[in-house]
Amino acid sequence: MNDASVPPKKFNPVPYAYHQEVELVIEALSNSGDGVARDDGGWVVFVPYALPGEKVRVRIWRNDKNCSYGDLVEVIQPSPDRVEPRCHLFGKCGGCQYQHLSYQRQLEWKTRQVADLLRLQAGLEVPVNLAIASPRQYHYRSKITPHFDRPAKWKGAGAGVGPIGFLKAGSRRDIVDVPQCVIAMECINEALPLIRKSCHEAAANYKKGATLLLRASEGHVVTNNGEIAVESVGDIQFHFLAGNFFQNNPWILPLFTSYVAEQASMGGEHYLVDAYCGSGLFALTLASRFKRVLGVEVSESSIDWARSNARSNHIENVDFVAADASAIFQQADFPANETAVVIDPPRKGCDEAFLNQLFAFGPSRVVYVSCNPATQIRDLAEFTRAGYCVTEVQPFDLFPQTKHLETVVLLSKLNTK
Repeated sequence: MNDASVPPKKFNPVPYAYHQEVELVIEALSNSGDGVARDDGGWVVFVPYALPGEKVRVRIWRNDKNCSYGDLVEVIQPSPDRVEPRCHLFGKCGGCQYQHLSYQRQLEWKTRQVADLLRLQAGLEVPVNLAIASPRQYHYRSKITPHFDRPAKWKGAGAGVGPIGFLKAGSRRDIVDVPQCVIAMECINEALPLIRKSCHEAAANYKKGATLLLRASEGHVVTNNGEIAVESVGDIQFHFLAGNFFQNNPWILPLFTSYVAEQASMGGEHYLVDAYCGSGLFALTLASRFKRVLGVEVSESSIDWARSNARSNHIENVDFVAADASAIFQQADFPANETAVVIDPPRKGCDEAFLNQLFAFGPSRVVYVSCNPATQIRDLAEFTRAGYCVTEVQPFDLFPQTKHLETVVLLSKLNTK
């Protein structure tokens, strides 16, 4: 018989016993969305779903060498910023971290987290603009990818494929069944019951787990990676394969791309290089501000769609090349002092080879877009060593109710003229 109060074999009993309950006051939020508290001795304790200013009762389940982790047992004194979550699965499903926090305070804390990372990781004391709000705080996501485990794990007639949804909060394996998702667009939620039903009915055909795709496209839902999806940003219409990357909050994209365009062109640069260009989001939305634009992307299928999107939108001053981003500037014949570069790398950030050739090219202006402030700020330290100055930092909340954030950083080359 298992006793939940018995500690795991490798449990470290210092400074707290296993499942010891303590009262703490939450001081801040971590980048992962957890409440951060310090006990009377200054020891740090992380508490999911607790908010700054709250007095809480916490049950400790892990002690590391410099911090502890606990589950929220009771909110003794709630924060005035605490609100009622819209989703009944909040706290179980790991998809959202902030539904219990008022939206204005979400923006303020995300902004503060970027500023803290800049100071602590890159040594940069620079002002950070308040995160720009999403026009929609719920039902904004144009794509979700629920998944399920292999059906063999689920016993009994009519069991189907088991839970279809997202990872359980705090788990890397367990899945929470999610019949509806309050941050997904309405048309996705309308299509979800039938898709879930078909998966259960076809359980015998699955030998292993699967990840589903639901992407909104002009009011209907595309469910196949190879199908064509359509998205409009301002006057420009984009076509791309549903499984390819495209920003998943269409409501904020006009504001987002307009800001990137303004930052890239405000120094009077005549040329633009769009690294990691995908199906052409930045290259095409910024093209009207430059004489010539070059977009480079490692995915040949994305480049094909980027070229097609340029033709269908009658944009003629943009060229697209399929090449590894580490060789991007071999394709550019632009004068560096008249060139701006937009980079929007994967979550892992830029690799050393890319940064070295970017610095060797020496564009006068770089706009660095990232959904991972930690790797972005790591790279900013390299930019400052290479003679670039951070002149503006603007977060955009493309992911309301979650810990995620998109941040746009403008970098100017010192002594370019």
